[in-house]
Amino acid sequence: MTAAQSPTSAPHTTAPGTCPVQHGSPINTDTPQVCLRSRKFAADPHSGYRDMRSQYGSLAPMELAPNVPATLVIGYRTALRILNDPEHFPADPRTWQEGIPDDSPVRPMMEWHPNALRNSGGAHARYRQTYTASIDGIDLHAFHSTVQKIAIPLINSFCADGSADLLSQYAFPLVFEVLNQMVGCSAELGQRVATGMAALFDTVEAARGMQMLSEALMELIQLRRSEPADDVTSRLAHHPAGLDDTEMLAQLISFYGVGIEPQQNLIANTLLLMLTDDRFGGDMLGGSLSTRDALDEVLFNDPPLANFCTTYPRQPILIDNTWLPAHQPVLISLAGCNNDPAIRGGDRTGNRSHLAWSAGPHACPAKFVAYQVVQDAIDQLLDALPEMRLAVPPEELVWRPGPFHRAMAALPVVFPESPPLNIV
Repeated sequence: MTAAQSPTSAPHTTAPGTCPVQHGSPINTDTPQVCLRSRKFAADPHSGYRDMRSQYGSLAPMELAPNVPATLVIGYRTALRILNDPEHFPADPRTWQEGIPDDSPVRPMMEWHPNALRNSGGAHARYRQTYTASIDGIDLHAFHSTVQKIAIPLINSFCADGSADLLSQYAFPLVFEVLNQMVGCSAELGQRVATGMAALFDTVEAARGMQMLSEALMELIQLRRSEPADDVTSRLAHHPAGLDDTEMLAQLISFYGVGIEPQQNLIANTLLLMLTDDRFGGDMLGGSLSTRDALDEVLFNDPPLANFCTTYPRQPILIDNTWLPAHQPVLISLAGCNNDPAIRGGDRTGNRSHLAWSAGPHACPAKFVAYQVVQDAIDQLLDALPEMRLAVPPEELVWRPGPFHRAMAALPVVFPESPPLNIV
């Protein structure tokens, strides 16, 4: 059965030859497709989600890239059903990607790798077990001081200027150095990793960037195989599952890829909320709600990975009166589902039922680490510069277009010029 076929017969009120059931991922239909890549959508995605829900219900046909259709899930309960059913909705994209050109802009983000994110069944269980064990070995109590030691020099680099871009001068370098220390990456290897990752994200000389990234991480893998330490790479290298070098490389690339963008954008999006919402205090210290409350509100309303958790149905399947075709991507709109009117209402302070960390067997295994890194990073900054405010009106901030993330291009702020902090 294809996306344009249905096993049911049309009732007498339906025009001859017309299927009474909708079809997702409209490969062979004239159904208008939603585009999430525009600057208009990036500036106001919530209006877009409301329009989709009004027109399509819980499942909206979308275009990930030119000639790359998909289905976007914007119903909370529908998302939970899919995320908890890996038998019918596996995460392995290999059949799908056979028909996707190598130069498609979304292929690098979605193609198969030997890691937990892009596998199902026994392979997923094996990779997930090693990945989780490597993260569980992180000492969260000790890591508080690690974040502090990274944050203070960064704050000192701009505190006397009276202004800063918190994305490029604080959130990104902090998150990247935190990840380097988790992974056990030296400063020299870390710089090569940073250069390679930048080329990948910017899609400028991406092939060269991947080569540089892979070479640096392979050196790290060989080092930690022979000289293990207390870090993620060592725990991966010496896990009983016996990952080979290719599998090790895939885990580390996934660790950096999933760690950098989401965490830096979660820091920035949360700071934006705290700088513009009186509930958190105009001077940052007078508010009645905590940083953790702000984090959870952002994870509900503007999660840094807005549309992700891609699965590929094994066979055509009927969900919410919509036929989803086999082997075509089904994305969960974490932002759209969190704001589904069917579950939204009342004060959600302290409510952590959002889907920002996903759910089911592919739920993020590092959420407690991410919570602590982001919260510590924000608290360090606000303690140092409590009178910080936006340098431009909120409506002038630029949001980066793209189908997956919710990310600002910059977060400019101003504050009274301040002396450097003491290095701990």
